[in-house]
Amino acid sequence: MKLHELKPAQGSRKERNRVGRGTGSGNGKTSGKGHKGQNARSGGGVRLGFEGGQTPLFRRLPKRGFTNVNRKDYAVVNIDTLNRFEEGTEVTPELLIESGIVKNEKAGIKILANGNVEKKLTVKAHKFSAAAKEAIEAVGGKTEVV
Repeated sequence: MKLHELKPAQGSRKERNRVGRGTGSGNGKTSGKGHKGQNARSGGGVRLGFEGGQTPLFRRLPKRGFTNVNRKDYAVVNIDTLNRFEEGTEVTPELLIESGIVKNEKAGIKILANGNVEKKLTVKAHKFSAAAKEAIEAVGGKTEVV
């Protein structure tokens, strides 16, 4: 194969539709917009969610609850994932991000008691569940709220 023999894959390139360029193009005169009406006009069309005057769906559905703007979302780490660290390691939020356990710290890191920890670790986090704190301390480790 030579450079001049290269061609794009079949169907990968499509010529754009040039509207309003004569009857022979198939989209001349009214440019595919039909005759008159709101959608034929310049700037025509309806706003998002408009249903022709019928009560829109978002107004027909019941509204429930609210969104708390002050809600804090914590990055969750289970204690069984802490087993990958060496005995006696000081597990900090920075270490958790560096090792790829947590991608985004969010409002802080919370340690939960899913699984069991086998190593004696010093864990520093923003929050601990009561069971997680108990489990870490039962193995001889320490918990510290940052």
